[in-house]
This record gives sequence, structure tokens and C-alpha cells, in this order.
Amino acid sequence: MKKTSETKTRKVKEMAAEYRFDYRKAKPNRFAKKMETEPLVVMIEPDIARVFKTSEQVNKALRALISAMPEKETRSLAK
Repeated sequence: MKKTSETKTRKVKEMAAEYRFDYRKAKPNRFAKKMETEPLVVMIEPDIARVFKTSEQVNKALRALISAMPEKETRSLAK
């Protein structure tokens, strides 16, 4: 077994009190449910962001692109 230096052990003990987390005070993630139902967030590249200023503009362009796709491709995307 590897021996740790006394100095290192002392530093860890000193820090432990600072970083101790009381799990009894923890609350469930209040955003978890919302994340399941909220829209998906997607990062777009800066050059695209210069063209589309709002999410509505992006969605409109994507819907136009989807409607221009052949029906077979559109159905496979929905799966």
C-alpha cells in the first residue's frame, strides 16, 4: 500500500470541513420535469446566427426545408 505524506493528509483533513456537503438539505432538481417537456436547445454556429436573429426565424427555415424534402425522408426523420 502506498504511504501518503503527513502534510498531504493534513491538507485534505483541513479542506474536508470546508467542502462537506450536507445531503439532508439537498432538494430534488426542480427543473428536471421541465427539461423533459421544454424545447430542445441547439447551439448554432456564429455565421448562421448572423443570418437568423430569433428562434422563430430558425424554426421557419427548418420547417420550409423539411417540407421541401421527399415524403420518404421526412417520415424516417420523425422516427
